Amino acid sequence: MENGIKKQIERLKVEKNAVILAHYYVPGEVQSIADYVGDSFYLAKVAKQSKSEVIVFCGVAFMGESAKLLCPGKKVLMPDPSADCPMAHMVAEGKIAEMRARYDDLAVVCYINSTAELKCQSDVCVTSSNAVKIVKALPNQNIFFIPDEHLGRYVAEQVPEKNIILNDGFCPRHKAITAGQVRRQKQIHPHALVLAHPECVKDVLDLADYIGSTAGIINYAHDTEAEDFIICTEHGVVYQLEKNDPDKHFYFVEPCPVCVNMKKNTLEKVLYALQTEESAVEVSEAVREQALTPLKKMLELAK
Repeated sequence: MENGIKKQIERLKVEKNAVILAHYYVPGEVQSIADYVGDSFYLAKVAKQSKSEVIVFCGVAFMGESAKLLCPGKKVLMPDPSADCPMAHMVAEGKIAEMRARYDDLAVVCYINSTAELKCQSDVCVTSSNAVKIVKALPNQNIFFIPDEHLGRYVAEQVPEKNIILNDGFCPRHKAITAGQVRRQKQIHPHALVLAHPECVKDVLDLADYIGSTAGIINYAHDTEAEDFIICTEHGVVYQLEKNDPDKHFYFVEPCPVCVNMKKNTLEKVLYALQTEESAVEVSEAVREQALTPLKKMLELAK
């Protein structure tokens, strides 16, 4: 049955001049039929560069929004429109205005894992891989980092010369990974290197041999000679890790970190999205213009 669905997807993809993008956290079978697999910002750039008229974005809502912001003339379809990221909304109403009133010389730095509405209120966007570089490059002394507290704290440690104000936001999956869970895995696999995403809590990052984005973790595991790794991020990344390095061993903490929203993306839903085109992402032109400003500034500063 799975092969039959895959064949139908391939046929429709050609008929509709569509490209399928999948985040590292969606199920492996969905990653297997994607034209491109990566993190959210990489996939948004791929969407912009693609000549396809239809983009099927297998991820969560803010990723589809980002693709639509960059590609207003293309149809962006989400296999499951209810797949959302709780952290993307985690800034209290009025908090940004309050911070701007309280601090002179303030830059609102917005993690790309956020809604278009939050991007509209921000000065610059960042990814987990370029956040430190961009915060260092900003002329502002005061930085309000939204929405993720843990990535913000990691950036603050790397840029101590700036006053970085943290927001009370978090990724539920990364926050649930504890230092005790990592230590238990380390007892079982004493030679394993600990690779952690900066959305993890500080106690976990303190145990890490490497801290980086999802793509960074995959590349580090591939490039190093080590063979055993404890992976501190969402379990979906194991598909690419094992695909790149089938002879290496990858372990996750218990309970295993699984994003229920990312797992809403299924082959059946990808097929249905292509068949019906019902789940198209819509962003108003006014929002698009405002939200594009911090994205463009990120590209400028990240060069």
